[in-house]
Amino acid sequence: MQKISIEALARQQLGSAALASSGRAADTVFGGHEKVLRQTVIGMTEGTVLNEHENPGEATIYVLRGRVRLSTADASWQARQGDLLIVPDARHDLVAEEDAAILLTVAKLR
Repeated sequence: MQKISIEALARQQLGSAALASSGRAADTVFGGHEKVLRQTVIGMTEGTVLNEHENPGEATIYVLRGRVRLSTADASWQARQGDLLIVPDARHDLVAEEDAAILLTVAKLR
């Protein structure tokens, strides 16, 4: 059993993102590339973009702080603190509309 403070990780990743030239920072909370399930806390400064990419499996984004926009070629969804986005099975990008921290959960397809 391991206990992790997601709130503390969100604060930490937002601080690290503010210092990073990329405007983002991430820490894998659970899992990894060798596991089916992976959970990652990502901090993003306002205007930072996770460029368009494929969905590696089933995924959700839970907004811990701030506001983000998830977009595909056909649609766009805005989410703020406390919202859960179900990532569509399509190429997509994510933009921080203000400083934001998210919990990305991915279950990779095998």
